[in-house]
This record gives sequence, C-alpha cells and structure tokens, in this order.
Amino acid sequence: MARKYFGTDGIRGATNIAPMTAAMAMQVGMAAGAHFRRGDYRHRVVIGKDTRLSGYMLESAMVAGFTSVGMDVVLVGPMPTPAVAMLTQSMRADLGVMISASHNLYADNGIKLFGPDGYKLSDADELAIEALIDGEIALSPSPDIGRARRVEDARGRYIHFAKSTFPEQLRLDGMRIVIDCAHGAAYQVAPAALWELGADVIAIGTSPNGKNINDGVGSTSPQTLCETVVASGAAIGIALDGDADRLIVVDETGRVIDGDQLMATIAEGWARRGRLRGGGLVATVMSNLGLERHLQKHGIGMLRTAVGDRHVLEAMRRGGFNVGGEQSGHIILSDYATTGDGLVAALQILAELVESGRPASNVLHRFEPLPQLLKNVRFRGGKPLEADSVKAVIAGAEAELNGAGRLVIRPSGTEPVIRVMAEGDDAEQVKSIVDRICNAVQAVAA
Repeated sequence: MARKYFGTDGIRGATNIAPMTAAMAMQVGMAAGAHFRRGDYRHRVVIGKDTRLSGYMLESAMVAGFTSVGMDVVLVGPMPTPAVAMLTQSMRADLGVMISASHNLYADNGIKLFGPDGYKLSDADELAIEALIDGEIALSPSPDIGRARRVEDARGRYIHFAKSTFPEQLRLDGMRIVIDCAHGAAYQVAPAALWELGADVIAIGTSPNGKNINDGVGSTSPQTLCETVVASGAAIGIALDGDADRLIVVDETGRVIDGDQLMATIAEGWARRGRLRGGGLVATVMSNLGLERHLQKHGIGMLRTAVGDRHVLEAMRRGGFNVGGEQSGHIILSDYATTGDGLVAALQILAELVESGRPASNVLHRFEPLPQLLKNVRFRGGKPLEADSVKAVIAGAEAELNGAGRLVIRPSGTEPVIRVMAEGDDAEQVKSIVDRICNAVQAVAA
C-alpha cells in the first residue's frame, strides 16, 4: 500500500506548507502516541531536534499532540539523530522523535520516528499511524493528560556513549582535527567528544542562528572545511550534516573522501581484527563499482540495496552484517548504533589513523573510483521511465556497457526528479550515456 505522508525517511517538506505544518505535527504526535500506547503504564516519548528556526514550532506542536493522548514527553533539545535513537532505547521510552530535514536548508523540516528499540519504524507502523492521522483519535481524560520535561544532561549522555566506541587503549593527543558541524544538531556534542579524547579541535559550523544550517558548511558543502584543514595544518577534517547522521572526511591535503572510501577503511580494519560480520558490508546501488572490485580483491563481500539507509539497515539485520552505508556518508555500524552516526563513524576512522601512524591521504584512499556521473531530470508528473522511447535508449546503453559498467536510473523518493547515474571504465562513454538518457527522459517529461 502506498504511503500518503511518510517518504523514504519520515515526513519532510517545506515548513508551513502541507504536510510540514504545526497542525500536522500535532496530528502526527496524537496518532503516533495513540498507536504506541500499548499497556497500562505511563508512556514516554523522547523528542530531539536540529537547529532550524521551525524546530521550536514543530516541537511545541508535537508536545501538544503527544500529551493530549496521555504520553509523557522528554525534551532533549538540539541533538544528533543517532543520539535520539540511543536515548529512546536507554530511557526505555516507547517512541523517539527527531525533528530535522537532515542535509536540507533551513526552510525545510521533517519528522523522523523511532520505535522503543531505537530503530526507525516499520512500514506497518507508519501505515497504521497514517490511518490514525486521517481518522478520529481518542483524547485522554483530563487526569491522564501527559506531562513534558526537559532533560539537561542529554548531551553528556551522548558524548559518553560516543567516546565509549573509541578503543580504550587509544587517544587523540596532539592530533589537530577540524570538525564542521553544519551549524546543526551536533554543534556542541561533536567538538566536545573529540576534545575529551585529547584532540586539538578546530570547530567550524558551530554558530547556529536558526537559518544557517547546512548553508555553505557541512558534509554537502565541504569547501570551507577543505580550506580550513589546509590553512591550519590539520591532520584531518570531519564534516557532519544538519542532523549528524552523515559523515564526509577531508584528508590533510584538502581532498574530500566520500562514504565509499570510509566504508572500505572501516570494513578492512574490522576484517583484520576479526570483527567484520556477514562476510562483508552492505551498500546501495549508488556506491562506486570501484569499491566492489576493491573489496573482492581483499576477500570481502558487498551486498547492494536500494537507495536509503533504511534499506541498508534492513539488509544488515537480515544478513547479520555490522557495517553498511551509502556513498553520501550515511554509515551504520550496528555494533554501536541503530542508525547512521557521523560522529561514531568518524571515531572509527580516527582509530585507524592513530593505529597506522600514517597520514589520512595514505590511509583513507583505498581504491581509485571508476568514472561515475549522476544527473537529475525534473519532471511535472506521469511516469517518464515507462515511455518506450526512454526504455529503448536505456537498453542501448546497457548493451554498450556490456557488463563493464552500471546504470542506476530511478525516481527520487523526496522530490519530482529522475536520477540518472552511469559508471564505467571510460569517462567519455559514461558522460555520453548519461546525456542520452537524460535527453530521452526530458523529451517525454516536458
């Protein structure tokens, strides 16, 4: 059954435009609260947010919704998405909420929900909540209305947790690290955790004003980080996104290192120590073919899924894998977390650097990626990929690659665009193929 409100990662959209309104946020709180009230005890929900201006509005609306159906609310303020998942579990809450639009700019916002186990909700739970949103929800009698309280030590709890994932025998003494927090949810916790582990920390993207989240900073805009790393003589740069579930790294020369290289680094290190489970790692169809070939040479398998960390996590749980992620920097390490955690992944990368004693440029560039090109084609409606003319061009491109490359062509789950990606050994061939497919899509999407 198609979902009406929930997309690939919760509910997301432009603030004050349906569905991302205060009224909808309150209705989601009422519906989710009603769905997760499953026993005769005081129910609890943990609510965190990033630093968007609209976070105050949506947080207040959700508090009203949850308390109206008898759920107590624990407010933790600006916190990374993985911290909310962790706190939901550790506080034995019935539900966790993160108010964030991740790497989007401030005008957007979103609502992500976590179950009592700290995992994102199943399709069945989301469908049940959607049905309640559009229906009548029973309110609690006056004596049973929920209470709300703010927990002041939530940041300290998450910092302690993150530090516990770094090997006890190692320290970051003397290592100069630039951390870019995207003016987002990790602007306090990430620099503090690195400093407590002994690093010489240079923090940027740590002055949120409600409107500057992800604006020219963070994992989607690493140029400032690159310049700061080189200018300061830092050993490494770390970039998180607005809700800190994504990680991109910059080496000491200012070169950007994507999620594919980082996953390879972690997987090889864990395999060397006998820690890697499932026989390899889980990645999406967007990960570079060079990663797959590199892992094969080292006897490490790779399972591909559809795009989205949700699909990656589902495959990890089914196959017993403990490393997975996306080229964009969502890296899930299930030994530690139930969702992507940029800071925890960064600490694993830093552990590899400390143990090797070599520079990041030497340690983290594990393979030479194949030429890969991704373009987006915007469309107004319909199903352009079902047109015979588009199918013919795609079939011709597949025949031309002849098994020596890959095509990934799919509608976006968050906006009205068709994503066209090709990769292969010949960069000119890849560009030609992508252009031909994009032109074919545009011809029927106009």
